[in-house]
Amino acid sequence: MSAPSDKIDKVALRAQAQRDRILNAAQQCFIRHGFHAAGMAGIAQAAQMSPGLIYRYFDNKNAIILAIIERQLAEKRANIDSLQAQPDWEQRICDLFAGWQRGDDSLMNAALFLEMSAQATRDPLIAQALAAADQDARARFLNWLEQHAQAQGATPDPADLRARALALQSFIEGLAIRAVREPDFDTAQVVAAVRQLVPGLLGSGSPTACRSLSAAHD
Repeated sequence: MSAPSDKIDKVALRAQAQRDRILNAAQQCFIRHGFHAAGMAGIAQAAQMSPGLIYRYFDNKNAIILAIIERQLAEKRANIDSLQAQPDWEQRICDLFAGWQRGDDSLMNAALFLEMSAQATRDPLIAQALAAADQDARARFLNWLEQHAQAQGATPDPADLRARALALQSFIEGLAIRAVREPDFDTAQVVAAVRQLVPGLLGSGSPTACRSLSAAHD
């Protein structure tokens, strides 16, 4: 006979699976139609479940939107952390851009990032969530720059580090937007931009990365 805790675990896992199913369906609806145009009926159809069942897991569409935003921001944090963890960080930036172009499900969705930014101008809760995420992202970029400087034996000015963190954050987020607005954008230009800008922000020497993307355009 199963222990009560086992039954609780199974119920929790099933509930999480249902929530993920709803969020995955809603995300695709929001990407295709935007937050405003996508309704609960369309989300239910995409998830292949009744609207009533969806309301068992989410109070309303705004709760779904906030849950998706939190998931997207978690993926954004993971993307930033991967830059610190990967020695060939220039290549990682190029890989992120290529992933945004093809809509890689393992990355923060660039189209949804734009939709979230637009929605923040109309919804205070979303604006608050994005503002907190921006501060967190900037702190992660700042930490990356500080660690990179320390590894090189440098002690940069804190104000200079903050300015470079903002520039680096803006550049990488700008690449995500570029991937949406110009899905066929020549990646060779991204390689050139990364080589021109990012080493200076990190205080590095001449870069030699983005090999796999640049080789395809040589």
